[in-house]
Amino acid sequence: MRVIARTNARRPRRRLLPAVLAAATLLAVAPGVPASAAAPSTVVGVASGRCLDVVGNVRTAGAGINIYDCNGQANQAWTLTSAGELRVYDETMCLDVVGQDTTAPAALQINNCTGGANQRWRTTTTGTIVGVQSGLCLDVSGAGTANSTTVGLWTCNGQSNQRWTTSFGSADSQPPTAPGSPRVSGLTCNSVTFAWNASTDNVGVAFYDVYHDGQLMTSVSGTTLSTTLTVVAGTTWGLYVNARDAAGNVSQASATVSITPPPCQADTQPPTTPQQLTGTASGTTVTLRWTASTDNVGVRAYDIHRGGVKVGTVTGAPPVTTFTDSGLAANTAYQYYVVARDAQDNTSSRSGTTTVTTGAGCGNPVCGVRQVTTDTDIPWGLVTLPDGSVLYNRRDAHDIIQLNPTTGAKTNLGTVPNVQSTDGEGGLLGLAISSSYASDRWLYIMHTSPSDNRIVRIRLENGRLNTASEQVLVSGIRRNKYHDGGRLRFGPDGKLYASTGDAQNGNYAQDRSALEGKILRLNPDGTVPSDNPFGNYVWSYGHRNPQGLAFDSQGRLWEQEFGNSIMDETNLITKGGNYGWPACEGTSGACGTAGFIAPARTYPTSEGSCSGITIVRDALYVACARGARMYRAVISGSSLTNVQTYFSGTYGRLRTVEPAPDGGLWLTTTNTGDKDSTPNNSNERILHVTLGN
Repeated sequence: MRVIARTNARRPRRRLLPAVLAAATLLAVAPGVPASAAAPSTVVGVASGRCLDVVGNVRTAGAGINIYDCNGQANQAWTLTSAGELRVYDETMCLDVVGQDTTAPAALQINNCTGGANQRWRTTTTGTIVGVQSGLCLDVSGAGTANSTTVGLWTCNGQSNQRWTTSFGSADSQPPTAPGSPRVSGLTCNSVTFAWNASTDNVGVAFYDVYHDGQLMTSVSGTTLSTTLTVVAGTTWGLYVNARDAAGNVSQASATVSITPPPCQADTQPPTTPQQLTGTASGTTVTLRWTASTDNVGVRAYDIHRGGVKVGTVTGAPPVTTFTDSGLAANTAYQYYVVARDAQDNTSSRSGTTTVTTGAGCGNPVCGVRQVTTDTDIPWGLVTLPDGSVLYNRRDAHDIIQLNPTTGAKTNLGTVPNVQSTDGEGGLLGLAISSSYASDRWLYIMHTSPSDNRIVRIRLENGRLNTASEQVLVSGIRRNKYHDGGRLRFGPDGKLYASTGDAQNGNYAQDRSALEGKILRLNPDGTVPSDNPFGNYVWSYGHRNPQGLAFDSQGRLWEQEFGNSIMDETNLITKGGNYGWPACEGTSGACGTAGFIAPARTYPTSEGSCSGITIVRDALYVACARGARMYRAVISGSSLTNVQTYFSGTYGRLRTVEPAPDGGLWLTTTNTGDKDSTPNNSNERILHVTLGN
């Protein structure tokens, strides 16, 4: 960037503002004053001790930005508004990214305030200032410290030339209280008004973030206590809200309000009957095809029946007209028919039937499925012990079960202490066993506590959890209703890897000193490995809500991550890698930014929302919740190829997939009660999947 030289003599002097006299220190803001009403502040570079400054002290749109000695003039007095703008000159001009550039390096200027994303900023508790549109950090060019060094945007790296002290963020680490009394009114087929009671904060609430089921819908200012939302007729959502202050501290979530919007119009007309159903067999897999039905409003699903029993569903707008039925018996005739449904569950007549006979043996990747057991709670973490028995934990009941996969017999090993669910996705989560389990009997557990997410280990002795042996290995991982991550996996290097969510605060994901939105790596005793990239537990960062971890035959780590509303992603994890959240979701947003690592594969959220992954013979298996399916992909180099879909709608939402000792898979469902914290209100399955060659 061009460096513009000038002297103080060229700059008209102005009366010193009281709020900026202590230029290089953190300035206090009176408790209860909202961020948009606080006095202007200097923005002081940590490395240089100099102030963020409008070049030449001019008020002209297009004037550049640099650092300069702090002197109390109006071109160094910045205000962070509740909309996330950085205003200067008595709040008449905004800090602006030239040309709305989202790739590093990007130039800065002042411009007339427009409310655009290139004029919105978020501060972090470590002192970085991040562009909302780009995800890039305010950066002193070339790590310079001299007067007139230009300031632009660069990939966030945590260095001191990207850290700033201000009164509107860096001194505040206290989150607001949770919003109270969430409620809805005016529910129609396509809209609802959602309201809540105000949070409190030591400085002031700057924003409220409104979610449904972990997915951000909108953000409003800290003085706004209701908003009108667009909803989908017939779809049940759980609405809640978090409060956020100007420093980026996020509250715990409000309680959840469940809504199911009514239909926009009465519809009693069913779709037409699916036609021309045909089927072909390849080994023990059957592929069905048919011609589409029509409907006065629109076909939204096809239900596939085998032997008179529904075995799968395909959905969409419109849904595809093909279905793969896997894991069937060899040399067996199966009869199928298909029924079409619309959004109000009007169903067509049955299609004609087709009978398909499977081949003599399995020539497919997936060869058979056997239900091992059911459970009334959500099976989340699952491991196989050296004796072939299975351990799985129950997320909302907070206990661990030992399962004999041959007989189906189950033994409750005890309750993990100090677990608290979150009325969302927190609770008893990841499970792993020590590589030397036969001698040390350690179980490694990740769970939500009343104050945080944490990783502990407890010995399994004499058929019970010895809770007196519990050791807390990592604590202080921030929690929230959703985005708690939770998967554990030992690597071939003997280290324990853990996936952590961003606790519904994207600031944490890019903060390398924070444990949220990360893949963590630790020694089995909980100490930090000496070869970790940042001197702490962080192995990779820029993640939203990762839940799947698996190692391939080369010892490489793969990760599965929930997106917000656009796409989910599978990533190949590298040491110290930045995966872009919150600026980047899959390949959407500022994903081309230098320094962000692209995903190996993405999935639309409607076909994904995948949680667990495992790798068997260098094929990656992905268990998907909202997508209600299992993906299989062949690992080829650093790519995922020959992606195939199995069990689409057959077993509903899938949570965990793990390797079985016989070369197959364990697969668990998560259909009922997986978005609340009520124990034993589910009816879930643990399945064994037989794989082919």
